[in-house]
Amino acid sequence: MKDDKQPKTGTLYGLGVGPGDPELLTLKAHRVLTASPVVAYPKPDTGQSFARSIVASYLKPDQREIAIEVPMRVERFPAAEIYDRAADEIAAALNGGEDVAVLCEGDPFFYGSFMYLFERLAGRFKTIVVPGVSSIMAASAASARPLAARNDRLTVIPGPLPDEELIARIESAEAFAIMKLGRHFARIRHVIDRMGLTERCRYCERLSMPEEIVLPLAYAPETAPYFSMILGYRGSEPAIVNASLPNFARRDEESVGQ
Repeated sequence: MKDDKQPKTGTLYGLGVGPGDPELLTLKAHRVLTASPVVAYPKPDTGQSFARSIVASYLKPDQREIAIEVPMRVERFPAAEIYDRAADEIAAALNGGEDVAVLCEGDPFFYGSFMYLFERLAGRFKTIVVPGVSSIMAASAASARPLAARNDRLTVIPGPLPDEELIARIESAEAFAIMKLGRHFARIRHVIDRMGLTERCRYCERLSMPEEIVLPLAYAPETAPYFSMILGYRGSEPAIVNASLPNFARRDEESVGQ
């Protein structure tokens, strides 16, 4: 016989909070976020949580927060023990009947840290994933250039890959996005230049935020933060090949008459 007095467990939500602009939070994510008594998010061991900063204006004083502190190190990521501890703390809230919203930049399942909590908790608790706006979509919009068309293949490439693999993956597709640039930027830029693709690439940094930078790769800064990417195109679609950045003046043109 079913025990109707058995306590009800909470629901685990993986919330995609988008690339940075709070207005790019979906209506569903906003509804879940503001209704959840517990909000969890990844946080570096130095500095603030980027995911939390995106939704900070929507948080309420009575919501309990769980900060998942993730060391920003060169060593293998993620550290299993960090997510084991976070999963235990979240599970305690869920077992107590509280819903928990876990924030994730962009989309929870697109290079999102939520996947590691999902792996540990989804088998025990009701889990709902709310997709978010990916930084790749934001890069395409900010660049005023489509990502791909018709039968083009789009490849997403992690920046830390070695040169040979970067080249192979770029050559296997008409359109590509290279993410997680950071300290790998100079090397990646050199690879693209050697391939003769610099003029077909956009550099995008801190997308949808006030400090956003979108430039042809040839005019990009010397260094790049982690939250940056390169969009490139090797195909033949005229709408993509000929797309130009609005209001972009070439540096040599700016110098005329000075």
